[in-house]
Amino acid sequence: MAVQNGRDLLVRMDMTGDGAFETVAGLRASRLSFNAETVDVTSVESEGGWRELLGGAGMRSASISGSGVFRDAATDARARQIFFDGEVPRFQVVIPDFGTVEGPFQITALEYAGSHNGEATYEVSMASAGALSFTVL
Repeated sequence: MAVQNGRDLLVRMDMTGDGAFETVAGLRASRLSFNAETVDVTSVESEGGWRELLGGAGMRSASISGSGVFRDAATDARARQIFFDGEVPRFQVVIPDFGTVEGPFQITALEYAGSHNGEATYEVSMASAGALSFTVL
């Protein structure tokens, strides 16, 4: 696989609830993280005193975060609406030459900032709120 441009990692949100995904405007940096809790089943009978984990038993989760330039675009208004209404719409993360992760996410943080002589910026964080799917590109 060739080296990929970071700008090609896209975060997209369902704008209308019917699968009309649009790329979140103005993002300069994006991150997708997967997490899995472990369930420790170690006992005094564990071989050599090594920890044992129960496979497939822990809770899995994902988080998306991004930061960028505030553009006051339709996706910005939708993100505000999602946050204030407590909605859990579907999002997609397109990983270049790898695949697409899709599923419901809740916006857990939405921050706006700006300096006297700079652009207005924003940061957004999301937590998975259900089962995710992965489609290979």
